[in-house]
Amino acid sequence: MKHSEKIFFSVAASVAVISGIMLLFQINNLFLVEVPVFGGSFTEGVVGSPRFINPLLALSDTDKDLSSLIYSGLLKVSDKGGFEPDLTKSYETQNGGTVYDFIIKDNAYFHDGKPVTADDVAFTVEKALDSVIKSPRKANWDGVLVEKVNDKEIRFTLKKPYAPFLLALTLGILPKHIWEKVSSEEFPFSEFNINPIGSGPYKVEKITRNSGGIPSVITLAAWKKYTLGSPKIKSIVFKFFQNETELTKAYKDLTVESASGLSPASVKSINPDSSLVNEANLPRVFGVFLNQNTAPVFSNKEIRQALEIAAPKKRIVNEVLLGFGKAIDGPTPANIETDAVKAEGSVEAAKTLLLNNGWKANADGILEKKIKKDTTSFSFSISTSDAPELKQTAEILADTWKKLGAIVTVKVFEAGDLSQNIIKPRKYDALLFGEVVENHSDLYPFWHSSERNDPGLNISLYTNITADKALEEMQKATDNQSLTTQKAIVVSEIQKDVPAIFLFSPDFLYLKSPSVKNITLNNISSANERFLSINSWFIETDKVWKIFVNN
Repeated sequence: MKHSEKIFFSVAASVAVISGIMLLFQINNLFLVEVPVFGGSFTEGVVGSPRFINPLLALSDTDKDLSSLIYSGLLKVSDKGGFEPDLTKSYETQNGGTVYDFIIKDNAYFHDGKPVTADDVAFTVEKALDSVIKSPRKANWDGVLVEKVNDKEIRFTLKKPYAPFLLALTLGILPKHIWEKVSSEEFPFSEFNINPIGSGPYKVEKITRNSGGIPSVITLAAWKKYTLGSPKIKSIVFKFFQNETELTKAYKDLTVESASGLSPASVKSINPDSSLVNEANLPRVFGVFLNQNTAPVFSNKEIRQALEIAAPKKRIVNEVLLGFGKAIDGPTPANIETDAVKAEGSVEAAKTLLLNNGWKANADGILEKKIKKDTTSFSFSISTSDAPELKQTAEILADTWKKLGAIVTVKVFEAGDLSQNIIKPRKYDALLFGEVVENHSDLYPFWHSSERNDPGLNISLYTNITADKALEEMQKATDNQSLTTQKAIVVSEIQKDVPAIFLFSPDFLYLKSPSVKNITLNNISSANERFLSINSWFIETDKVWKIFVNN
């Protein structure tokens, strides 16, 4: 070949080779998919220092966050709702729902490599019931008989069927070999409350303390022997802040990548990309609970109805929660107010109802009603805590209800004072308060007539025979259909009787790390349940051929 022909041939061959390589690369990409792989880390900021990273003692959100990652129970709440096995391989119920038999997985191990056994489960329940330890989980286990069948089988016997018992079985299990030498008196002071050993998806890798010896940073590492499989994210770094202002600044300064426990106002001040804010409706019910024993004016049903009709629920959600919540019209978070007109509230309609029922304005414009020889004045007080959101809500309600012709006084108390000196002895006319009504909660303590006095949680002192019977049936329900039917009866009776003015259910706000993928916040009951699907979260990815996926 001539020299020019050689050059042409070489160029053509090079083009052909490059084109072939590019074609093969493109074809290869058609068969590749991106999949999560192990690796990566992110830093989470929370308000409050850890004190009891222990499922039996955890009360603060910080302690619950860490406990939920470090410990695991026989069951766990599923992010799809219901329950799924965690440490347990299988379980069954017998004797009409009074006996539960659990078999623990053979591959269940604590972070120190010791296997999880029936002895550990029995020991944990024993400590939960120990009156000296005073575990907030004690009530879940009162009256439950625990029997070790063998090293991997455990039996629970109840005095009567109680459907919500499955929730108690999500309790994190303590390693007996670690805790058995700790006396009940020493239990709250053990070093394992800060440097815990559990069997959950993450284990403590490192603790950094400040000059006062208080943990300022805790690094968690993935536990590769976790029963549900090793998490995809290699480590999570928790940084602790004394208040919301410090955490907000840290998020703005990129000192932390994700943040929990921020108020709607803080989230708005940060003004993050909307794609970085995960919202989930929390199972919290806020309302005004009416005590007819101390305020006889509430014994008039039309008064209760008028307060409900006038309540500006939408305004409260928009102004107090800055839109991060939903107006409700019943005792559960699922009772969302779907009528936009009712959510707005109407003073005019409420006042018309009262006037039509014999209420008349006196010389000062205050409504009164003469019943037999007695004259009842439309006057009452609202008691609430000093939380900014509740104070603001109380003022909005007071201003609105004054327009009806009522005398309304707002009384604000420190949270501890409110609980001990106002709520427990039931010394209030109307109580603006929030109830934690979790997805699997039993409504019985909140609304059954037997729970009207402390330690019962029936803060409206509500009595209704039909509701009582339905609440009792709910406790015995063994299938979702029966549970749903009985709950509907309870909700209907409460809505009809108006023992409380239900206002809103707030959203849980989570500022997530932009590097973390596949975060879902379905069916969460509390802040720590954002980690329910932690095994599905990932940061690092790789590309593999489709035929190798799920193999």
